[in-house]
Amino acid sequence: MNTEQPVSLIAEVALLSPPFVTLSYSLPKVFVPEFWKVGQRVVLPLGSGVRIGVLLALKPQTEITNNSQTKDIVLKDLIWSLDKKSFFSESYLRVLIQLSHRLFLPIGQILASVLPIGLRSNQLKLCVFNGQKPKKYTLKELRFFDEETYRKLAELWASGQGGIIERNINTLENELCELCVDPPWAVRPSAKRQIALLELLWENGALNRKIIQDKLGAEANESLKRLSELGFVKVRPAQGEEAEADEIQKIWEKVPLNEEVSAFELTNAQQEVVDKLKDSLDTHQRSSHLLHGITGSGKTVVYLELLKHCLAQGRSVILLAPEVALAIKLKNDLQKRFPQQKIILSHGYQTPTLRESIFRQVSEAQEALVIIGTRSSLFLPLKNPGLIILDEEHDASFKQDEGLVYQAKELAYAIVQEYNAMLLLGSATPDIKSFQATKQGRLTLHSLPERVGGGTLPQVELVDIRHLTPTDGILAKPSQEALLETINKGEQAVILLNRRGYAPLIYCMQCSEPIKCPHCDIALTYHKARERVVCHYCGYNYAFPAPCPTCKSLNFVPFGEGTEKLEESLSGILPPDVKILRLDRDNARRAGRMEEILAAFARKEAQVLVGTQMLSKGHHFPDVTLAIVADADLGLNLPDYRATERSFQLFVQSAGRAGRGSKAGKVLIQTRNLNHYCWDYVKSTDFSGFFEVELQKRKRMKYPPFTNLALIRLSFPVEWKEGYKAMELFAEIYKKEAETLDVAVLGPAPAPLSMLRGRRRYNCLLKAQNWQHIRRIFQVGLQSNPFKDKIRMHLDLDPVNMM
Repeated sequence: MNTEQPVSLIAEVALLSPPFVTLSYSLPKVFVPEFWKVGQRVVLPLGSGVRIGVLLALKPQTEITNNSQTKDIVLKDLIWSLDKKSFFSESYLRVLIQLSHRLFLPIGQILASVLPIGLRSNQLKLCVFNGQKPKKYTLKELRFFDEETYRKLAELWASGQGGIIERNINTLENELCELCVDPPWAVRPSAKRQIALLELLWENGALNRKIIQDKLGAEANESLKRLSELGFVKVRPAQGEEAEADEIQKIWEKVPLNEEVSAFELTNAQQEVVDKLKDSLDTHQRSSHLLHGITGSGKTVVYLELLKHCLAQGRSVILLAPEVALAIKLKNDLQKRFPQQKIILSHGYQTPTLRESIFRQVSEAQEALVIIGTRSSLFLPLKNPGLIILDEEHDASFKQDEGLVYQAKELAYAIVQEYNAMLLLGSATPDIKSFQATKQGRLTLHSLPERVGGGTLPQVELVDIRHLTPTDGILAKPSQEALLETINKGEQAVILLNRRGYAPLIYCMQCSEPIKCPHCDIALTYHKARERVVCHYCGYNYAFPAPCPTCKSLNFVPFGEGTEKLEESLSGILPPDVKILRLDRDNARRAGRMEEILAAFARKEAQVLVGTQMLSKGHHFPDVTLAIVADADLGLNLPDYRATERSFQLFVQSAGRAGRGSKAGKVLIQTRNLNHYCWDYVKSTDFSGFFEVELQKRKRMKYPPFTNLALIRLSFPVEWKEGYKAMELFAEIYKKEAETLDVAVLGPAPAPLSMLRGRRRYNCLLKAQNWQHIRRIFQVGLQSNPFKDKIRMHLDLDPVNMM
């Protein structure tokens, strides 16, 4: 076998660990040429050690030797390739490189965010067989082999006698510990280690035993044993993710298929939309569409018909939902409709082991796949995507604004452009920018104006709650009466309150101050079942009641009402035999618990479902005839130009949960602001009317879609006294650069949430017609930053969260 590598190529490699730079290397002279492929993980020398990178490109050696600035540079050799097949195609890499340019982030940092943690570890070993006991070598050892030894290993690798052993798994990592019961937990107050373990699992979900020991010490083993005996905690093999998925699937199998999904014949409106979209798919040309269908109009059926058509062409499909629960429900509906089709569920709450398994499965697949999941599913390395669908495309959860900041719609658009595929956005209340794009011809509009089965939209009424006092509870008399009437008819109701916990404020009667998070300067929320006050931003919490941090008093009064308190108060309004369920981020933490709650309500095991905005998104309950929005004013007055749009979307979507079956529905919206302009459009479900009014407001104020908007987010440690002067320096830098670029700069000014996780936060708002000018200002600030060890800077293009 010829293992001589021509020296005419150089490799461009993106480092998967800080500083995430892209480096040039030569290929080893004694390695099989065809094993060096773009998209592989490779081992490279750096300093005295080795790192893992991704091979981005193979370029002619002349690009370096002909360059006067680099011709005298001697390149080091790459050490080894970890993959015999590339994880990433060149098309896929082009999409990620485009994203890195847009976000001003190194491509290595993007790739490190995309790859599951186990696939970017350098704690790997090479294992080779030579008719004897297999030999294992660390990656660092490979660096120091002589040429002859290296050649023999290369030949064994090339002939299939070698492979990479992924990092050694500590036996404790194979034991997964998960909660079996929600709080309150019947343990002694003095059992502090048991309480600490329960809180750790509650906050973080299932954890392996190694992580628990790292965080709580070896003493946690005794607590784990005791809690297992009590039935509070279960220990199972970490490899049991598929079994866990099967359990969740069994929950949904007990629920009837959505009527709008199980319908055998398409309506005329559905058939017209499907035919047009199929024609577009058949061209194999890139295209983007918006499906505007009222709640209950059967958008899911359109998705499934297109999915089937795309699979028949041998191309893969990605179907995204804004919530994990919706993604799982979509998977269940699709599996019932197409029982022979392999469907992959992908979301960020899956364990690292399962996510790595899915990543490998997608990368190695030769057949067309169906992937259903949340926004991160777009990063799976599909080889031939033909259709990407974003259901509830208006939802803010499609934008990630921490860590790797990206908008799923923009990433999906980049993918369909690269692969000549179709993008379909669906919503009853589209994003205003998306709807405006249909007017400008950048998206093709399709409409479903009627509910499936001839059902009508529910009647919407406003309920005045200006007279309510804190002692009255959150539901006004008309809402209570409507709820009782619904219950007496044997029908179901959903109540939406976008505020979790028991009470959002705990006031000290002695010093008249609310209890605040010391790291975020935000009021702590009281969670009665856990007997703790909690910060919903950084997770800081402690047992309550406890002395006031300011004056040491024990005289407190709770203010406001969250979903936990609403659930409790309903038991005093409704007959004692009426079962109430609650769904929010707190009681849906345990694996499968969210699915249990939704499935139980779908099976009519409870008549009332209380929850946060999780309830407003796409769920289909035919027996629900009443929806109550308990406090509609929560989002209307936020310091965000999208505040009214988001509220309108939330109210219309919430109203869409009622009257989806044959019975008429009613929606009650409780508000103190009866004259707000959005109510007329909510009551008539008039999206077009709302769109025109809101568009004119945006035009006057020069907000998107009439300008490009970006936030530069800056933060520094609370204890750093020079931080305020540094913000003045950045204001000068940004405004000086903006003068030549026609960019409006507002700030930096303290963010609405001015302190989070021990850091002062500032926002700088940029408005411009040219994205490149906005990027230029950020780049100048980045390069001029003299406080890189103190100040963090992030660019958020078209921000969804202004807080």
